[in-house]
Amino acid sequence: MGVYSRFGNKDGLLEALFVRGFEALQVAIEIPRTLSPLRRLHAGCRAYRQFAIDNPQLYHLMFEQMMLLELSPEAKDAATASFGTLVDRVHAAMDSGGLAAGDSTDAAQQIWSAIHGAVSLEIAGVHFAHDREANFAAMVDSLLRGLAPRA
Repeated sequence: MGVYSRFGNKDGLLEALFVRGFEALQVAIEIPRTLSPLRRLHAGCRAYRQFAIDNPQLYHLMFEQMMLLELSPEAKDAATASFGTLVDRVHAAMDSGGLAAGDSTDAAQQIWSAIHGAVSLEIAGVHFAHDREANFAAMVDSLLRGLAPRA
């Protein structure tokens, strides 16, 4: 009963885990600024995958289970911060010429949709590649090439 008195109810406990999960994801995707903006974006995508592989139950809670509940402003802010990091990295890659100029939020949504889909399938056991990590990196390469400036 002590857990529920601290968090109010089961939903409160799950929301606390949700917030902590996004805080941990934010730490996991922190990439050194010594890399070029495009390499930093690529490394962040790989770090996102690794976080999900290392924490499959938490990842499921963050991206599947909790989306069915009414989230507090704190929980929404925690989730939004991670996407904001992706938008910032896309914007930096656009500014450096690594990605074509455009709407960084739209491009970030495209990237997130692709990497989230790939990671979700991998966690669910739906994968056919012999080397899943290399396959994911190749998928990110293809995605970023598709967003690169046209020659």
